[in-house]
Amino acid sequence: MFLYNIGIKLYYFAVWLASFFNAKAGLWIKGRRQQKLTSFSSSIWFHFASLGEFEQGRPILEAMRNKHPEKEIVVTFFSPSGYEIRKNTPLADAVYYLPLDTANNAHEFIDAIKPTMAVFTKYEYWYHYFNELHQRQIPLYIISGIFRPGQVFFKWYGGLHRKILSMVTHFFLQDEQSRQLLSNVGLNNTTISGDTRFDRVWANAEQPKQIPGAGEFKNGQKLFIAGSTWPEDEKLLATLPALYPDWKFIFAPHEVEAEKINNLINLLPKGSAVKYSEWVKNNSKIKSQKPKDGVEISAPRSPHLGPRTLIIDNIGMLSSLYAYGDIAYIGGGFGVGIHNTLEAAAFGLPVIFGPNYSKFNEARELVALKAGFSINNETELQGITNTLVTDRGFYNLTSKKIYSYVREHTGATQMIMELVNPPDPYSGALM
Repeated sequence: MFLYNIGIKLYYFAVWLASFFNAKAGLWIKGRRQQKLTSFSSSIWFHFASLGEFEQGRPILEAMRNKHPEKEIVVTFFSPSGYEIRKNTPLADAVYYLPLDTANNAHEFIDAIKPTMAVFTKYEYWYHYFNELHQRQIPLYIISGIFRPGQVFFKWYGGLHRKILSMVTHFFLQDEQSRQLLSNVGLNNTTISGDTRFDRVWANAEQPKQIPGAGEFKNGQKLFIAGSTWPEDEKLLATLPALYPDWKFIFAPHEVEAEKINNLINLLPKGSAVKYSEWVKNNSKIKSQKPKDGVEISAPRSPHLGPRTLIIDNIGMLSSLYAYGDIAYIGGGFGVGIHNTLEAAAFGLPVIFGPNYSKFNEARELVALKAGFSINNETELQGITNTLVTDRGFYNLTSKKIYSYVREHTGATQMIMELVNPPDPYSGALM
C-alpha cells in the first residue's frame, strides 16, 4: 500500500510538471483544482476513463436514466478528453473530474455524492475509491470488463491489485477468457454479457446524426473515411487520393490542433484539401443532407471540381460521419493500438487498420472473418484498398459480413439492466 500511495503522488507530480508545456496535462490539473463538489442526498455514480469509455458505457447510462428518472446521476472522468467534451451531458446531474485516488479524496468524494451504486466501464481500478465503496457496502459493478493474461492482476506480485478486484460486487465481462482469468484468482462473481459498445454503435447507426456539409462534399461519389488518425497513419493514407481520382476522402485526425491539421494538409496534393470549418463557412447555404444522399443543387456540378479531401478540424462528429462512407481506415494501429472500429462497422463499412490491434477482441474477430484488414505498410494499404475499390463482389460480401457481425453482438445492455437495479440508499448490493 505504501508503494501504491507513493506511485499515485509521483504520478500527480509528473502530470503537474507536464502541465507547464502540455495543454491536456494543464486541463487535468486545473480541472481538479477548480471543481467544487455538490452535495447529494443519494446518487448513481458512473465513472469513465475517457471519451471512448463514456461512449462504451453510454447505453447503460441512458438505460438507467430512462428506467429510473427519479434518480440523480453523477458522472466522473479521469481524462480531460472525456470531461471537456461531455461535461454538459444531459444524461448526468453533475459531471466531475475524478479526484486523485487518495484515502482522503475518496472519503470526501463519496461523502459528497452519496452513491447507492457505482458503475465503472471496462477498466480503471482505484484502490481507495473501491475500498471506500466496499467499506460502506455500496455495490460496485464493472461493465464491459476485459482481462488479459499479462496484466498485473495475474502476476505473482499483483496481490494489491487482486485485492482491488475483490472489492467489486459483480463483473459483466466481454469474453470467456476474462471469466477464466478471474476464476483462476478466486473471483467467480462474473457474467459474460458482451461489450456494450455494440449496442451503442448499433443505436447510432439506426439513427445517425446528419452532418452539415458532409452530403454536399460526398456529392454522390464513393467516400473513403480515415478516422482517429495519427501522423504515422496519415503518411500512408496521403498516397491514396492520387490513386483514386473518382473517390472523395475525409480525414478525421485524433488530434485537431492547428499545427497537426496543417501538417496533414501539407502531405496532400496542393489545393486538394479543405478544413471542415472552412468548407461549411464557404458554403453557407449548406443544408444537412441525409447520409448516402446526393446533393440537391440547381445546376449540376462536376464531381471532379473543388476539393477532394475534407479535413475534420473538430471533435465529436466522427461516429456519425461513417454513415456517409464506403470504406474506413481506423487510426492508431502504428502506435499503442487502434481506435474504435465498431463505429464504422455498424454501417457496414469494411475497416482497415495498422498492425497493433491484438488487444481488441473485435478487431481480431473481424480479421478472422476477413471483414477487417490489418496492414503493415503503404504497399499493403494500397493493395487492400484497390481490392475493395475494384472488386464489387468482394466489397459487398465484406460489407455484409461486418454489418452482420455487429448486429449479432448486440444485447449486452439488456442483459446487464435485467440484473442490476439501484438499491435504496446504503441498503447493500442486490447481487
